Parts: sequence; structure tokens; C-alpha cells
Amino acid sequence: VQLQASGGGLVQAGGSLRLSCAASGRTFSRNVMGWFRQAPGKEREYVATISWSGGSTYYADSVKGRFTISRDNAKNTVYLQMGNLSPVDTAVYYCAASTKIESSYYVSPSLYDYWGQGTLVTVSS
Repeated sequence: VQLQASGGGLVQAGGSLRLSCAASGRTFSRNVMGWFRQAPGKEREYVATISWSGGSTYYADSVKGRFTISRDNAKNTVYLQMGNLSPVDTAVYYCAASTKIESSYYVSPSLYDYWGQGTLVTVSS
């Protein structure tokens, strides 16, 4: 089972990037998926969650209104569209999948069972 994150890179402040997370080895079409990020010297931080159907999404306050999480279950892929980026968004971004059933927004990394390798996003000022 593998989650492959891609789409990171160097972008100027105010710019946009779209991250992708492709799953292989099993389908996650019935699982909650999430994005997290980790800046240098900091702990892993929650970014966004999407329900298995894509009908429900939830965002950290720091990205709300700028980032959009979506998924294509036919492609077993989750996306993170990031806009109006600023240097504080610089981090390694990780996608994750949860097999747990929780009545929460899945903001804790401990709720996720599978993790991608991360993709680096660098925002220059």
C-alpha cells in the first residue's frame, strides 16, 4: 500500500499549487483522507480533511478560504489546491488515509494509518 504525493515545488508568494496524492495497493474510496504539513523545526500540522464521498471537508483555520481539498475516487487520488500562498505555508506536505471510524474532523495524525512520503512546497517572498 502506497500513497504517492506530488506537485510540490517553488512558488512565489501569492501564487498557487496543486498537490496530488495517488494511492496504490488498495482503494481508499471508503476512507477519510487528509493533508498535513511540517515546516522545518516544527511539528506536523493538520491542514485539511475530506470524507470518503467528498461531500464533507474541513480545514485548519490557517488555510481556510485559500486551500481546497478534493478527491477522485475513480482515480484513487486526493488533491489539495493551494492558493494565495505565503512563506508561512512553506513545508513538506503529507497526505494520509484513515481506516478508523470517528465522529471527529480527523485533525489528529494518530487517526491516520497510511502516510505518503511528502512533497516539499517552498514559497518565496
